[in-house]
Amino acid sequence: MHISLLSLLFEEAATEGHANGQSSSQSSHSTGSGNMVKTFQAYLPPTNRTYSCVHCRAHLASHDELISKSFQGSQGRAYLFNSVVNVACGQAEERVLLTGLHAVADIYCECCKTPLGWKYEHAFESSQKYKEGKYIIELAHMIKENGWD
Repeated sequence: MHISLLSLLFEEAATEGHANGQSSSQSSHSTGSGNMVKTFQAYLPPTNRTYSCVHCRAHLASHDELISKSFQGSQGRAYLFNSVVNVACGQAEERVLLTGLHAVADIYCECCKTPLGWKYEHAFESSQKYKEGKYIIELAHMIKENGWD
């Protein structure tokens, strides 16, 4: 019996849960022709507009998790997200940013290790507390996928 790669991925999506409702996996699958296809840690639902890593196309965030497009990263414009997937955090450190002193942790794509932005761990000014636990991803490191027409 031959199972297509697509049905295998959707089967994984249905059977393996993720904290944000995404499917989880990390493996390689053979397509039958000897070619290996890389799968990522988490897949966002195919009906969602998503942001993906520009380098490896791993899903990073759903458009539904976007809080603001009005942020500045070290390499240009950046977006603030409520939650992300396929992202690893470095050690938190205190930095003076445009909006004051924050404790932030650099974030990286779990799949290709590209630096993406940072996570706000702590804001020292009360007006900036809304950022705590949120993620900045620079536009230079992501692309739009799934239904942006």
